[in-house]
Amino acid sequence: MTPDALKRYARHLVLKEIGGPGQQALIESKVVIIGAGGLGGPVGLYLAAAGVGQITIIDDDVIEASNLQRQVQFVHTDIGMEKAVVMADTLDDLNPDVKAVGKRERLTSRNARSLISGHDIVIDGTDSFETRFNVNRACLAEQLALVSGALGRFNGQVSIFSSDGNGPCYQCLVPDIPPDAATCEQVGVVGALAGVVGSMMALETIKLITGAGEPLTGRLWIYDGLKADSRTVKLTKDPNCPACSS
Repeated sequence: MTPDALKRYARHLVLKEIGGPGQQALIESKVVIIGAGGLGGPVGLYLAAAGVGQITIIDDDVIEASNLQRQVQFVHTDIGMEKAVVMADTLDDLNPDVKAVGKRERLTSRNARSLISGHDIVIDGTDSFETRFNVNRACLAEQLALVSGALGRFNGQVSIFSSDGNGPCYQCLVPDIPPDAATCEQVGVVGALAGVVGSMMALETIKLITGAGEPLTGRLWIYDGLKADSRTVKLTKDPNCPACSS
């Protein structure tokens, strides 16, 4: 590492769980973030600060005033601009060691594999079950670890799906689109919750890359913001899962 890098990552280097080898793994890693919104923002900011070498951001949306209540990667003067491009520029400014690439593109069943291929970890921060299912199937096909997060109102959750066929996938947890599925636009969400859940997703990604601790692989972390309470439950593989059972 350069002298500047040693200074920048000094607080990581003194952690025995990360140290020099872990930091080098971060520098050499490639992650793709699906969704540059309330979850994708804090994930990207913390991963860029941590020195993740390449971060690709996939989002086809533009910035609106209503985003600014929770999407802290944007500012007022960004309204009307492309989310993926603005966020990539922000990450580049945050850490020149990082190569951030913004793609204004909607992930679909047709392009999912090509968008995630070549990365080490996929991070899903979208609020669409259809997109989540497409990401999950693409991760299974590419055998890539999937870090998944969700939030609404005052509640959030995070999990990791290994996509190696040995453990549960996302559709083992959510087999079908819930009939009462609603977005944050419909039910609301407290802005700071996105920071809590997004930061947790970033931490789990860092653990995966560096080998630190016990990542949430095959487990679901559930957070209740109103009670300031959380719990972690074990997930099981569904033998009848529509995505990974065949």
